[in-house]
Amino acid sequence: MTMLDCHIHIERGKYTMDWINQFVQTAKERKLDEIWLLEHCYRFREFVSMYDDVCAYSDYIDKWFHRKAGVLDLSDYLHLVEKVRQKDNGIKIKFGLEVCYFKEFENLVYQNTKDSGLDFLVGSVHFIDGFAYDHQPEHWQGVDVDKAYRRYFEISVDLANSSIYSGIAHPDCIKLFGHKPSFPLTEYYDQLASALAENNMYAEQNSGSYRRFPETAELGMAEGLIKSLRSHNVKIQTASDAHCPEDVGLYIAELEKMATL
Repeated sequence: MTMLDCHIHIERGKYTMDWINQFVQTAKERKLDEIWLLEHCYRFREFVSMYDDVCAYSDYIDKWFHRKAGVLDLSDYLHLVEKVRQKDNGIKIKFGLEVCYFKEFENLVYQNTKDSGLDFLVGSVHFIDGFAYDHQPEHWQGVDVDKAYRRYFEISVDLANSSIYSGIAHPDCIKLFGHKPSFPLTEYYDQLASALAENNMYAEQNSGSYRRFPETAELGMAEGLIKSLRSHNVKIQTASDAHCPEDVGLYIAELEKMATL
């Protein structure tokens, strides 16, 4: 069995071999066979325009976004990728982007990435019609949970059907603060699994939410979603969602076991 961590962010350090080697070293210590390194797309100036509406939706997100966004050109990242690829790193490494999905910006994403030479693009739903559901629990006050869940999965299916992405990140992250809808999710799980299968995409079994909010979040995907993915033969890939070298590979063995039960 290949031990894989397919979602590792490198944003907290400079684009140097020393920084990359810290991730590689931890991966080797934790007996991983393969790591997938990535950046959030909003770090790059080419993608900043996608976030105008979500910044207008919330002062909190506007301030958060302008602290982090548009600090680099995509070419800066691609130069690092080529530099790392020229070296024998002692472990298999892939490079990609995590891209926030907005239906109206599918073409922008495609045009910015089609000739990038990156190994993968993983799409994520971090905003539900402008609502940043995964930042702080208090942001859920007054939110219609049933409506949020319906839209979350509708957007996720649109992501899968866009034919842009290799996989979907943390596909039921919406449950991280413990909110549950009043209706069964089986139909929504099946719709998403079907769309992922049709578009030959993988789904992440991701520990990031659990590590961020262990008091409310569950480790990995809901059992029902895993069952739907497996029934549609969707590939499930383990991911730490690490943002620093110390978190590489965390809970990978547990996530793998949960996905195969």
